Amino acid sequence: MVETYPVTIRGYENLKKLLHELKTVERPKVILAIAEARGHGDLSENAEYDAAKEKQGQIESRIADIEHKIAIAQVIDPTKIREDKVVFGATVTLLDLDSEQQKTYMIVSDSEADLKAAMVSVNSPIARAMIGKRAGELVEFDTANGLRELEILRIEFK
Repeated sequence: MVETYPVTIRGYENLKKLLHELKTVERPKVILAIAEARGHGDLSENAEYDAAKEKQGQIESRIADIEHKIAIAQVIDPTKIREDKVVFGATVTLLDLDSEQQKTYMIVSDSEADLKAAMVSVNSPIARAMIGKRAGELVEFDTANGLRELEILRIEFK
């Protein structure tokens, strides 16, 4: 089976912007910092050099990770999805049966997840519990505070 990375259009564009930033701004900055630290002499006891080399490794690792995600990306436009159940890209309105509060979340890729923006990773416990369910069905999942029970009120693709 071919590995794919589902991502929304917005998430794909953000990955490309981040990759560009890392390659054109962060990478040159750390190369300059390494060169500067080398100029300070003995590398065996040069904390600036060690820190810059470590940062370079982190940047190169992030670049490789993002390049891989872009290479295997399966770009999904939620507005084109015609489903009556929860799938990747769905915006789901839920009713918390304990607090009677409504919450709305969009199910997105790991790299797009942002709880403050009500975007949850497809791999999160709440999203995994919702996948495949329809409006009117109950969703149960474990949290640090115990079992939560929610009702799916509405499923939209926008």
